[in-house]
Amino acid sequence: MRNRKGFAIGFTMICGLCAAALAVAQQPQQGQQPAPLVVHDLKDDAKTLTIPIYWIEGGGGNTGVIVGQNGVVVIDTKTTAAAGKEIIDDIAKITPKPITHVMLTHSDGDHVNGLASFPMGLTIIAQENCKKEMEASIAAGGRGAAPKDYLPTHTFATKEALTIDGVHFQLLHYAPAHTSGDLIVYLPDQKTVFTGDILATVSPDPIIHTEKDGSAAGWIKTTTEILKLDAQTYVPGHGSIQTKADVQKTLARVEDEDKQVKALVAQGKSLDDVKQAMGVAAPAPGGRGPRFPSFAETDYQELTKK
Repeated sequence: MRNRKGFAIGFTMICGLCAAALAVAQQPQQGQQPAPLVVHDLKDDAKTLTIPIYWIEGGGGNTGVIVGQNGVVVIDTKTTAAAGKEIIDDIAKITPKPITHVMLTHSDGDHVNGLASFPMGLTIIAQENCKKEMEASIAAGGRGAAPKDYLPTHTFATKEALTIDGVHFQLLHYAPAHTSGDLIVYLPDQKTVFTGDILATVSPDPIIHTEKDGSAAGWIKTTTEILKLDAQTYVPGHGSIQTKADVQKTLARVEDEDKQVKALVAQGKSLDDVKQAMGVAAPAPGGRGPRFPSFAETDYQELTKK
């Protein structure tokens, strides 16, 4: 039990630090109030919408808002209870309909911890491994732990089709990628995909949580599969809206890096050799917070793991 507890504590600390590093650009300086969240109407980016869809920027990962016939589906809930409350207030300005469902694209704190301000009794949907990761976070406790009263109530393994308030959703999980519990939310009628942190345009490289069993190979597989969907608009976990062409460009670049790393591994090169050959920069001296490994580093470690 002592070893399990130690693992859980370490797991939560690492996950919390990584989430904090990704969201750091959105945090206010000391003494400043947090910047208000920014609500975007997705119709400005997608011409195929038949229902109101919004995405909310700031305060952590991007949040999706889908307004159905009788209620609202929210995708991801940001980092803090305060940001979660602001989501609720912003939705009230859009529609008087109640929030009935929340979908979690993965377990990182900057996507789930805003749940603490949401009403109790919601249907919370996630991939089954996301729930396990949230349970591990709660068991470890401490700063950044998932809100204990808001575990997913509806989980799936690889694929599920749902109709909620007249809106058709396809829930998809292809492989461990950003984490072991990634959820892709596809709205086929609206040709829109919410990718979670499979896509995070604020980072030059795919962000892969190896401590949550994320995978470089799984990232390539997942991104390849979402490009097969009949979609025009991709809402990333962080950053601006992407087109199919944008995602294709990102995938092509990462696949090229993967080929280079595989060739270097086949030549028996070390990690330092790979980093030098791939132009991986060293962390800035005196930098604060953890640095996410480059895709080349993660790919190398995965390819050479015994």
